[in-house]
Amino acid sequence: MFKITVADSERQFECAPDDTIMRAALRAGVGVPYECNVGSCGTCKIELVSGEVVSNWPEAPALTERDRGRKRILGCQSRPTGDCTVKARLSDQYLGSGCRPQQFKATLTACRDVTHDIREFRFRLDVPVHFLPGQYALLYFPDVNGPRAYSMSNISQDDGSWHFQIKRVPGGSGTGTLFDKIRTGDTLMMDGPYGLAYLRTDSPRDIVCIAGGSGLAPVMSIARGVAADPSMASRKLHFFYGGRGPRDICGEDMLRELPGFGERFFFHSIISMPELDTERQWAGRIGFVHDMALEVLGKTLPEHEIYFAGPPAMAQAVQRMLMQEKVPGGQVHYDAFY
Repeated sequence: MFKITVADSERQFECAPDDTIMRAALRAGVGVPYECNVGSCGTCKIELVSGEVVSNWPEAPALTERDRGRKRILGCQSRPTGDCTVKARLSDQYLGSGCRPQQFKATLTACRDVTHDIREFRFRLDVPVHFLPGQYALLYFPDVNGPRAYSMSNISQDDGSWHFQIKRVPGGSGTGTLFDKIRTGDTLMMDGPYGLAYLRTDSPRDIVCIAGGSGLAPVMSIARGVAADPSMASRKLHFFYGGRGPRDICGEDMLRELPGFGERFFFHSIISMPELDTERQWAGRIGFVHDMALEVLGKTLPEHEIYFAGPPAMAQAVQRMLMQEKVPGGQVHYDAFY
């Protein structure tokens, strides 16, 4: 174990040689900044004051030559080779309301198809680990370089079950292995929970969930968390889901299982490419999911607590819409995945 010192503070923590500085900090309750956790967003950049590190991904797109010249490193990719001192902007907001990430083994117990390219995978942990609705984990696959980040779709259970609704990425080595090679009874390494877009149970506002693709998982976890928490019994939740064509739409059946569907929980779906409706069976809305949310809720949108997840283009469109509608930033929650 190596000692990591945060400069200009009294904070120190230990980091194993096979762990990253960012993840070890969070395990120790030290709030270093992060977001995507896989080297793409750059939120976890820190300055290496002394010591040496090796990178899990030297070519990570979030690190520029200018960063390297200033001795900046990515906390989520950097493993120490000895004691180190770093400069980092610490904040308790990165601690996930007390759910410290852990490394553990998990066994695949069941899976089912949700759509033509989204499958639900159910794992059982060897030791139960608590997570908050909306958080995610890192999954490690055999013969795949680096972990992949996926959100849980259920809520924390005493039996240690973690469920994921994962979209197959064409040509993706991670989802290719998961869909085609991992079988019921197989065991994987996981690391979590992570993520800052978790359910804010102390908010008095009604809730909006906006999702597309595999963004279904975290917002479904949010909805299930609302239904399970007696303190949120008076909250209404609008669930907006968008897809390209009819066969991409999913989630309504899961939302219908929650008590209060149609009274507290409302499902809204939309497709953006009606030409994919080759059987001409779609009778719902056509357009983009962020426009539908604005159409349904109008000027009341800033009165809601908002959670969203989905592909980058959708996430960017949602962000622009929320800014234009002057939704306070503190009411908007999402985790950037790339």
